[in-house]
Amino acid sequence: MATPQSKIVENKATSMEKSKWTEDEEEDEFEECVEDQNGSVSPVLEDGLDSNELEKRKVALMRAFVEREDPSAKDVDDFMIRRFLRARDLDIEKASAMFLKYLTWRRSAIPNGFISLSEISNNIAHNKLFMQGVDKKGRPIVVGFGGRHKQGNMEEFIRYVIFVLEKICSRMPRGQEKFVCIGDLQGWGYSNSDIRGYRASLSILQDCYPERLGKLYIVHVPYIFMTAWKMVYPFIDKKTKKKISFVEDKKLRSTLLSDIDESQVPDIYGGKLQLIPIEDY
Repeated sequence: MATPQSKIVENKATSMEKSKWTEDEEEDEFEECVEDQNGSVSPVLEDGLDSNELEKRKVALMRAFVEREDPSAKDVDDFMIRRFLRARDLDIEKASAMFLKYLTWRRSAIPNGFISLSEISNNIAHNKLFMQGVDKKGRPIVVGFGGRHKQGNMEEFIRYVIFVLEKICSRMPRGQEKFVCIGDLQGWGYSNSDIRGYRASLSILQDCYPERLGKLYIVHVPYIFMTAWKMVYPFIDKKTKKKISFVEDKKLRSTLLSDIDESQVPDIYGGKLQLIPIEDY
């Protein structure tokens, strides 16, 4: 049975005469960026037009509703709308609620539209996050060193997480919406165990930057980490869980090379690229 909210969405979208998808330029760009279930980006083929058109229709329906509820939604592109839809399995009502909550959060969390380095100086000093290269699907590679993370002011850490995600998204190659991450836990110990920080990071990633993470490789995992992992795992949504892979040390190089060209693998893992601190990327 349709709910009052879904009826509002459909009625509003039906009367809407203009959609970004109707513009030739947007249509071409969208087709260039259609993503397969495995995360790869490829042109739309004829036999995939039905699902593509369905997704476009739902984007238009959702846009009509969220713009009515929050006019600032007009400032985001259809790809962002689509990511929120995909995060909620194309359920317009759930995706709309999630997206409207995000808009409210963003106004509060990033009132100036950006986070300056001076606001996160303590976390920058840890030298724990880097970027360099892309995988075989064109997704930028981020490397984080869990053993360098230190618990501190939670508010600053949250701002640091936002800074990092904003930086990654701003450096996405054209036609790409996701990134891959190598979480290196070499040297990780209980002094690095920050359950509150991990949960906050997950919440921001899943609720405010949905469908951005393509894959997470967790490498050099010490046994004691599994205690912290058991406390964090219940807070990871099912979509994110499917993107996480624990890699054995003896299979690290072969695993990375199966997904990343050697020329793009960080030098610390036997590749050819020197890592760049994320604040300098």
